[in-house]
Amino acid sequence: MTSAALTATVDLDAIAHNISVLRETSRTDVLAVVKADAYGHGAVPVARAALAAGAAELGVAVIGEGLALRAAGIDAHITTWLHTNSADFAAAIAADLDLALSSRRQLAAVVAAARSAGTTATVSVKLDTGLGRSGVAPDEWADFADDLAKAVAEGAVQVRALMCHLARGDEPDHPLNSQQAARLDDARADLVRVGAAPEIMHIANSPAALTRPDLARDLVRPGIAIYGGAPIPGRDFGLIPAMTLRAQVALVKRIAAGQGVSYGHTWVADRDTTIAVIPAGYADGVPRPASGRLRIRIGDRVVDQVGRICMDQFVIDLGPEAGDIAEGDWAELFGTGADGGQRAQDWADAVGTIDYEIVSGIGARAVREYVGAAADRLGLR
Repeated sequence: MTSAALTATVDLDAIAHNISVLRETSRTDVLAVVKADAYGHGAVPVARAALAAGAAELGVAVIGEGLALRAAGIDAHITTWLHTNSADFAAAIAADLDLALSSRRQLAAVVAAARSAGTTATVSVKLDTGLGRSGVAPDEWADFADDLAKAVAEGAVQVRALMCHLARGDEPDHPLNSQQAARLDDARADLVRVGAAPEIMHIANSPAALTRPDLARDLVRPGIAIYGGAPIPGRDFGLIPAMTLRAQVALVKRIAAGQGVSYGHTWVADRDTTIAVIPAGYADGVPRPASGRLRIRIGDRVVDQVGRICMDQFVIDLGPEAGDIAEGDWAELFGTGADGGQRAQDWADAVGTIDYEIVSGIGARAVREYVGAAADRLGLR
């Protein structure tokens, strides 16, 4: 066991299982999204595990994330789709990253970088089909398509994919999902007509990959589902949460009835009891608004978190009879939900957010450990 007092244990067998579920359900290939350090799970280990489990390629948000994967020796196809004026397109082209472009300005910058390097850049086209976020705007589309065709004819770029992102994918029957897919299909026809046909198309995110195989096109592009999260809360897709957050008990002590706990004494003991201090707080991704709403598994018990969650620590109530709970014992903050423990989704429900935010917000003080046969095969433990 590590000497760290706070660990995020990532089961790479769970990652592999979830990739299999996504491939089988969508009936197509998987582009595994490993942005934001693989939603807090560790981009390089997760990328390797996902590829070994059958993912066809990878996706990240920003160029730096793609360059880090290349530096780790990962040579799979990598798409990156969020760029600013300061984006290092030259480095991305040199690393053979697929640059998904959202505007004429971005296309012009990539063309200039490719010309300067005397090479051909691989690009994808990201179209705004209704999300109202990144993607080529409808009123810019015709000019963008013409610019792209000229760049293809020049040999400055080759078009790998046409993609968009669903606005209401977690509402599988909402008509906008099909409307967005139809707009993407129409855009493909436009690109074919001007001589800039994409090799593939992809639109389906985690919920669509699991519920709308008709939207799969050539790839699905799941994120949270890879990590066993809930793309549609309340529905069971057979996914396994990959991360378990644990902490060692820092202190156990008795307090008397009437004693308040933590800042503001928002919780006051109604009887003599035993409390334990857990060395994790909002600096580590434990949401402060969840104060008094979490349940923590320790030993064979599940107990209440009490009082206000602080930057580095929070308190649990072990009750009048603490049993054999001692300093140094391990508490499970969230995990698979087995044996009464909580999942990241339970934390999300407690504060009115999504499990994406919970797992991606687990801080650097939580040492990542990797377990499972997949971790052994990859030499990660």
